[in-house]
Amino acid sequence: MKDFWNERYANKEYAYGVKPNEFFKAELNLVPKGKLLFAAEGEGRNAVYAAQQGFEVYAIDNSIEAKNKAEKLAADNNVIIDYLVSELENLDYSTNSFDALVLVFAHFPSSIRKQYHEKLITFLKPNGLVIFEAFAKEQLKYNSGGPKQVEMLFSEEEIHDEFPNIDFIKLETVETHLDEGPYHQGNGKVVHFIGTKKS
Repeated sequence: MKDFWNERYANKEYAYGVKPNEFFKAELNLVPKGKLLFAAEGEGRNAVYAAQQGFEVYAIDNSIEAKNKAEKLAADNNVIIDYLVSELENLDYSTNSFDALVLVFAHFPSSIRKQYHEKLITFLKPNGLVIFEAFAKEQLKYNSGGPKQVEMLFSEEEIHDEFPNIDFIKLETVETHLDEGPYHQGNGKVVHFIGTKKS
């Protein structure tokens, strides 16, 4: 998958645009100013937006091309983000160190997805917030982007299973209109949630 993402992000154009995801943008005001962790952050549109709002921003992805694009976007907007190129299993952030975790269209392979989610939650402080949006199973009926393998898409039941130590404030499956660069265009079906880590 690393080669796939490096190839996609190598183009000058931003694959998913430079504006933040609408759900993330709307919910960010729930988070007190502090440290945010963005997993599978890609070209940095959400991380850069958060940095512009005064957050201390950390981002991870396995693509060096993604990091290059994200750091350029940050520089263009006069902000700093701490961006690490790494596979998730190699991360060694301190436990309970982030005020919020952001997962926007972070579709990990199904064989490791639950393990990855559980590890990411360990980096979150008790009562820290999770902001999550990803494509639902029903996205296969749409042509607006996302994985074509149903096992990489989400249901609300899977969310409950993969985030067992989260108290959900909002969890819903909705149709939305995507306008995020050339690869997310048109109507689609997403699952999103807001939740806090159990103390």
